[in-house]
Amino acid sequence: MEYSQTQLLLKRAVNVKVVVTPRWKEEAQQQLQAQINNLDSQLQQLEMQGQKAISEIKNQSIQPSDVQLQQQIENIQLQVNQKKNELLEQKNQALQQLQQVQTLELEQQVSQGQIESVFTADIGDNLIKKMQVEILLRDGVIEEVRGDV
Repeated sequence: MEYSQTQLLLKRAVNVKVVVTPRWKEEAQQQLQAQINNLDSQLQQLEMQGQKAISEIKNQSIQPSDVQLQQQIENIQLQVNQKKNELLEQKNQALQQLQQVQTLELEQQVSQGQIESVFTADIGDNLIKKMQVEILLRDGVIEEVRGDV
């Protein structure tokens, strides 16, 4: 492809939308459920690791009522609770997304994210129009390209 000296090669974000189909809905629900299951597994592991660390500290201590020992246990519990809260927040978001996917109607168009695209711009081009490009997918296949390519 030949470029004139006045042309620029630029990048743009292209919005990707999908048409809600039974297949897309099923795949989205499966992905979200797998994410939720993974988070549940991480929560269980975290709880077990925290309990193991606390029992190891208790076993190593000569005096179970030691102030330093209690401080170490509290620090471990604090770290476990912070990580637990992060995981629970992620799980809550995934559950909300799952609920949203379940309520979507077939043939509805929903945003799926963005991808980058390279394009040429030349003197006289409407840059704003060239930046507003959108792709519509149906079950992973491009159905329509919207905007000034």
